[in-house]
Amino acid sequence: MLSRSLMLKLGVLWVGWTVSDATPLRAHDGALKRSQDCPIAPKIFIVDMFPPEGDVWYGIPEFDLLSKNITVPGLSPLYPQVHCTANEEVCQVVTGESEINAASTMSALTFSPLFNFTLTYWLIAGIAGVNPKVATLGSVTFARYAVQVALQYEFDAREIPANFTTGYVPQGSFSPTQYPQSIYGTEVFEVNTALRDLAVGFASSAILNDSSDAMAYRANYATTKAYGAGSNGPGVVACDVATSDVYYSGTLLSEAFENTTRLFTNGSGVYCTTAQEDNASLEALLRGAVNNITDFGRIIVMRTASDFDRPYAGEAATENLFYANQGGFEPAIENIYLAGIKVVEGILSEWNTTFFKGVNATNYIGDIFGSLGGTTDFGPGSMFNNDPVVLKRSSKGINQRRSLPRHSRRAFV
Repeated sequence: MLSRSLMLKLGVLWVGWTVSDATPLRAHDGALKRSQDCPIAPKIFIVDMFPPEGDVWYGIPEFDLLSKNITVPGLSPLYPQVHCTANEEVCQVVTGESEINAASTMSALTFSPLFNFTLTYWLIAGIAGVNPKVATLGSVTFARYAVQVALQYEFDAREIPANFTTGYVPQGSFSPTQYPQSIYGTEVFEVNTALRDLAVGFASSAILNDSSDAMAYRANYATTKAYGAGSNGPGVVACDVATSDVYYSGTLLSEAFENTTRLFTNGSGVYCTTAQEDNASLEALLRGAVNNITDFGRIIVMRTASDFDRPYAGEAATENLFYANQGGFEPAIENIYLAGIKVVEGILSEWNTTFFKGVNATNYIGDIFGSLGGTTDFGPGSMFNNDPVVLKRSSKGINQRRSLPRHSRRAFV
């Protein structure tokens, strides 16, 4: 088994392999013109973030994702191609890790003339840290909300006031418990729960992978009553994902972002998994939806749990992050395929009866601004319908600076 510390280094190792061994292919003008005349219209598009997540889909018996390889301008220089099956029903991209890579790749892909995404379902499929209060190593999670938890003010915890529970304070606000008064628009995304529930049903038929190391490590969490879910075996769970470029570990930070998730979603979000890309990818897809290129009601956010976001009782946070052999990485990678293929097959097999026409969303879908219409069930209210948010200008320091429209930031009451 690979150690947790080695796992943390593997991203660098894979990047080294990619740079030295992969030669980007260039699309010939003729091929580019043909694709623009007859754009590829996938039924399902798999979005992975780094090679282990992407590689798990190659060489599988169900289909060959490497049948067609299309170079798309604007994708990562490390992963410049989209891979598709011969019939072009299923495609895949690897975005690169972190918010900037995901946003850049997904924006280039969304607005590429090589594809027609009007009927495409998106399966964001990656690994993540996990909250032991909700799920455990190897679990497969499906989100309703993606919350950009680190989009806040930050104070060093050694310098916070005595009445603060954390050094993170929502932007434009003056305490950790106050709703953000300065909204950027990417703080929260909500996806189609009816579609999410169908995906949960498909994935629940999968026999998930586990490891002896994961079994041994998760047993340590049984001593804390609140971590009962973390001490159990892997399963399929409907719960939400936090996005942060910072790869954090520890009880205090995890509880702070758990509170952020509840606060930003008006109490309805369940902080469950931790990742680095989802809000970035969703923003690109939302901008596509605003321009009638993508359908935001056709997005599934699936994360499998590779490591705990906090230590068990008596373990140091540094041990949890750097040294512990949690044993969750390999099952999490394998479960992307084992659960994800059930979702892919479910959509394809029921395409004509259910998925071609779309799955009607019974909840609000979109961003915190209400960019796609409807009434938001989180945040201060939509900017674009009959419940407008009031622009606030304060005479006090930071709110005065951050609420000016010329900075493209809005403060709300």
